[in-house]
Amino acid sequence: MTSKDFSREFIAFACVRGVLRFGEFTTKAGRLSPYFFNAGLFNDGESLAKLCEFYARAIVDSGLKFDVLFGPAYKGIPLVAGIAISLARLGINLPYAYNRKEAKDHGEGGTLVGAPLAGRVLIVDDVISAGTSVRESVELIRAAGAVPAGVVIALDRQERGSGTLSAVQEVQQNYAMPVLAVAGLTDLIAYLGDNPDLQRNLEAVIRYREQYGILEAESC
Repeated sequence: MTSKDFSREFIAFACVRGVLRFGEFTTKAGRLSPYFFNAGLFNDGESLAKLCEFYARAIVDSGLKFDVLFGPAYKGIPLVAGIAISLARLGINLPYAYNRKEAKDHGEGGTLVGAPLAGRVLIVDDVISAGTSVRESVELIRAAGAVPAGVVIALDRQERGSGTLSAVQEVQQNYAMPVLAVAGLTDLIAYLGDNPDLQRNLEAVIRYREQYGILEAESC
């Protein structure tokens, strides 16, 4: 399976599950988007397991080297556990950790749960919008004496933030680390073009990319 096929398979899966929807949606930036991606709707065992398999395949295909998986609270917690299981099934057994929002003052204490953060740490998230979750994760990882190795997300919207760069590009630039994505806007457009049932949404998505998208050469 090529990366292109893999990404399109994920887009198809997200559409079938209703995680990726089409219509008119207002983004956090106040933009009127023709599509909406809500990873929180992967909310049963079967869909979460499949989602984490896609993450694991994206990680393996990237060739990125790292020692520990880290999932920021709260969305990253089920993701990091599921991805660790999926990687183990592929013969790659790695430790994982996550954080609490509030420090625990009894038992083991602190805000970190799971394996110690050591060596190179891969951050797991669903999407990158403002980059707040990544920044907080990087601070936690560095405070533990470890090195952030990169971020892996489900969907890269490949659109500009407040400036000329996308949210993903800003993370790459600010932290000098790669961002892996299971799929991106380019994959979504290709999928829509090949799907007669959803092709009616293609023109609106292309217009949105023309207005807010980044150049293909600038994407991750």
